[in-house]
Amino acid sequence: MKLPVYNIDGQSVGREVELPASVFGLELNEQSEHVVYLAVKQYLANQRQGTHKAKQRNEIHGSTRKLHKQKGTGGSRKGSIKNPLYHGGGRVFGPQPRDYEQRLNKKVKRLARKFALTSKAQQGRIVIVEDFKMEAPKTKSYLQFLNSVKAGETAISTGKSVLVLNPANAPVKPTAPRFPQPPRGAKKRAAFADKVKAYIVARQEYKTAFAAYEANKTAAELAVEQTYGNIHLSSRNIPNAKTAHANLLNTYDIMNTKFLVLSESALQHLSEALS
Repeated sequence: MKLPVYNIDGQSVGREVELPASVFGLELNEQSEHVVYLAVKQYLANQRQGTHKAKQRNEIHGSTRKLHKQKGTGGSRKGSIKNPLYHGGGRVFGPQPRDYEQRLNKKVKRLARKFALTSKAQQGRIVIVEDFKMEAPKTKSYLQFLNSVKAGETAISTGKSVLVLNPANAPVKPTAPRFPQPPRGAKKRAAFADKVKAYIVARQEYKTAFAAYEANKTAAELAVEQTYGNIHLSSRNIPNAKTAHANLLNTYDIMNTKFLVLSESALQHLSEALS
């Protein structure tokens, strides 16, 4: 399947890209629906914090004296005011903090993303745009982009849309080496001396790497901000618009949107990662 590439103004740039069949051309059946269901269920379950809590009878702060004598009142037997039958008493079998995390095999999650992408491709809901940058966050500019780009004859601003980007990777801050722990026995002192020498060499390498990191950090962070940060801030105030990193795109984001807008670099990243 080939799709045209559009620019930020919604105009075709005159070239097409091929959607790999190994990612966007799978066969959909009942098994594929179940795989997508498992991935979506796992994602939604992992979003739950599980911090709900209701106090039980032994956790209520109150008197424990008997309300009245056992017999002779004509009423029912009553013990503590913390009885669950009374207002302000403990709750029977109330919710307790728990972990809702569910696990799913990596291969199953990858297959679910491929099935979800295939479904969007068959529905004609995938749009390819060339890589673009925004010098500053501006919601009005992003709204113009949504109104200009179309999937077929329908503007993507008419429904939920997810713009998938693949920004340049920011440099990773080097980790400082740790000084080796001195041994307790006298027999290990020779080995400890070798560890100290290795630590000195690693410390020098760390200083060199950290200097290079500081020198390149500003330019790299600016590139990431222009290709992802500013675009994300521009779309954050629009209810039906969302941006996603190609590395973090999940099955739920794909299925919970009407239009999937992929930048050329994001398409290449997904094709390489999932094929």
